Amino acid sequence: MIQRRALLGAISLGAAAPAAWAQTEAFPNRPVSMVVAFPPGGQADVVARPVAAALERLWRVPVPVQNRAGAAGEIGNGAVARAAPDGYTILMALSSVVVLPEAAKLFGRAPAYTLDQLQPLALVSADPVLLAVPAASPWRTLEEFIADAKRRPGEISYSSSGNYSALHLPMAMLAAAAEIDMLHVPFQGGAPALTALVAGQVQALASGPGPISPHVREGRLRVLASWGARPIAGFEDVPTLLSKGFSGVEYYIWCGAYAPAGIQAPIAQRLRQGLAAAAADPDVVRALNAAGSAIDHRDGDAFARFAAADAERLARVVQRIGRID
Repeated sequence: MIQRRALLGAISLGAAAPAAWAQTEAFPNRPVSMVVAFPPGGQADVVARPVAAALERLWRVPVPVQNRAGAAGEIGNGAVARAAPDGYTILMALSSVVVLPEAAKLFGRAPAYTLDQLQPLALVSADPVLLAVPAASPWRTLEEFIADAKRRPGEISYSSSGNYSALHLPMAMLAAAAEIDMLHVPFQGGAPALTALVAGQVQALASGPGPISPHVREGRLRVLASWGARPIAGFEDVPTLLSKGFSGVEYYIWCGAYAPAGIQAPIAQRLRQGLAAAAADPDVVRALNAAGSAIDHRDGDAFARFAAADAERLARVVQRIGRID
């Protein structure tokens, strides 16, 4: 009897294996949703749309971008963390994805998701953020901006994509390094934060190059500084904060793709292969270059190591900011 049960079990497993393989071979055979945890027009959205279009051409299935904004990215990130790990829901995340669970600890609440609920697939881009101000503002240099902020503590306002978000942390780093006090005005995403700056509702914004580049070209915004290690393409004349003598202020806003943890390895591999192909797609490269961004593709484990190191570094920034009530 025991031998018969073992034989039946082996037959069952043997039958299941080809079925699972066939399912993997057919993947994807229906739409793959790409979630962006912010409104349209922000950095993650700027990256997600050309990548999704490239995946549609490759897989011949729709790859709709779904903007699920709210709580500085927690809502969309958490939705993907809880999604079925079947490969049909993926996240195009901003760097704040590794920060928000740490921020939740400040409030003594359970985070909307934890990092072990998300499996890194591929880094797509990593750009230093830029300090942008209205072109009509009185500041033409970083030094003028900082001097004015010191004269008027708490009066110069800046927008962000939410508390502890990818656009909040760099300004908090600058404020600590320059010993200035500014008024933080959080929004539900990078696009409304940028709209507020262009409309003159706030006076400064730290942003990836993509969203602000058209406004800089059209003369509505001026860029005073970069959080990068070196000048970036299209903004070669913009000084870095490091070159101005500030330490501990290097910061990059990166976009990377994640799947829900528990996804089958062959399906994760298919997703990673698709993302690698998209990163090399000439249309994607052109779209990101036109937006002032650049491809920085890192696959699987390399992306996981990159994100883990950034999470550790940025956790210290979150702890320094402290609880925001």
